[in-house]
Amino acid sequence: MKLSIATTVLLSSYAVSAFQQPAAPVRQITRLNTIALNPFGNKKVETPTPEEPEKKNDSFDMTGIAVSGLNGRVLQVEADDFPEQMALRAVIPDDCFEIDTATSLGYLSVSVVGTALCSAVGVAMLGFLPPENLLTLPIWTAYSAVTGTVAMGLWVLAHECGHGAFSKNKTIQDTVGYIMHSLFLVPYYSWQRSHAVHHRYTNHMELGETHVPEPVASASEGSIGARATLMETFGRTAGIRMWGVLQAFLHLIIGWPAYLLIGATGSPDRGVTNHYWPDPLTEPNQPKKELFPGKWKEKVFKSDIGVAFVAASAVVWAACNGIPQMMALYGGPLIVVNAWLVLYTWLQHTDVDVPHFSDEDHNFVKGALHTIDRPYDKLDPFGAINFLHHNIGTTHVAHHFDSSIPHYNAQKATDAIKEAFPDLYFYDPTPVPEAVWRICKGCSSVVKRDDKWVWDNEGVEDLL
Repeated sequence: MKLSIATTVLLSSYAVSAFQQPAAPVRQITRLNTIALNPFGNKKVETPTPEEPEKKNDSFDMTGIAVSGLNGRVLQVEADDFPEQMALRAVIPDDCFEIDTATSLGYLSVSVVGTALCSAVGVAMLGFLPPENLLTLPIWTAYSAVTGTVAMGLWVLAHECGHGAFSKNKTIQDTVGYIMHSLFLVPYYSWQRSHAVHHRYTNHMELGETHVPEPVASASEGSIGARATLMETFGRTAGIRMWGVLQAFLHLIIGWPAYLLIGATGSPDRGVTNHYWPDPLTEPNQPKKELFPGKWKEKVFKSDIGVAFVAASAVVWAACNGIPQMMALYGGPLIVVNAWLVLYTWLQHTDVDVPHFSDEDHNFVKGALHTIDRPYDKLDPFGAINFLHHNIGTTHVAHHFDSSIPHYNAQKATDAIKEAFPDLYFYDPTPVPEAVWRICKGCSSVVKRDDKWVWDNEGVEDLL
């Protein structure tokens, strides 16, 4: 089933050259006058126009830092360039926050029907392509790639339930969310809590909940040291490519179950965590920041019931009809869904010139605006993948600022943020397969520079 990930990527790779755009130039940060909403009435009040900032020099030390399609401009942003949370909220139209259950159910039906059709095709294939025959593996791998890509839409909507953006009816919302999460072997309430923490501490070095980078004091330590060893052993080009392949495998194949089971890439200060067990597995550095405090402990166990039912069903299926059939129709597509999930989360918050911050330099708005939107609409000529995935990767900046915005209103919110704060909205036009490969090779370990933690790639910039 490992080949299913490669197949998914290959399906989109031909779009790379046709849609590549020039890198965005570095621009000075400006702020626009915004309209704030008065919480005590309908009257709109003008916020004071900030004084014109002094012209800034692009003075951040870029030594050893490779650049993405963002051209390093994220690193030129200073702490006082970011708006207050209410000022950013004020530019988003109120109707972006309107949740319509019928609309949400309509999108859910698209994903359900699409996944059901793929599954029906798979069942029909069993009659003449027995999955226990190794010669059929390439065909079943392709099937997994297609079915998992379609089923990713179910995950996106399940994720929306966890954010409270699917329906105002909590019973409908939690029922849909619980069932969908359980089908993917993910505990609903556990992930609802941990993902909310991820939003609160985006790109936070100590308390970030996913893809927290490894800090090092020198290039001979940790992951960056391991990368250097490969390059010394096999040559610069071959070594860094081997490192990239290893990172792709560890993240896209191993990453999601490792995160659920041991909190891999999660907060170092919360200890080792497990989404199926509410207490930390090791003593956390910050006990008051425990991942599942108070009432969440009981909710973790409630989530486990659904996962246990689905897992037991898969075991019975395999026992009755064989592991190959279960993997062909369920396990393979599930691996592809997991790979898409990790891919989105990884690329939305990581690139060679996108920094992280320690607690004293982090705040919610800064973290949210270090989210990156990417051209998932150009993965195929028709934008089908972006449609099937409900635009999750092209409108993620708005989603990270306020996750209560339903996906069908996220583009309007994105446009509003981009118009009001054009120099604080980050969109990387790099084709997605190219961006994945750059990140696999170049995002190993970080070093502290001024108020930022930056990816150290000194001496290998030309290979990224």
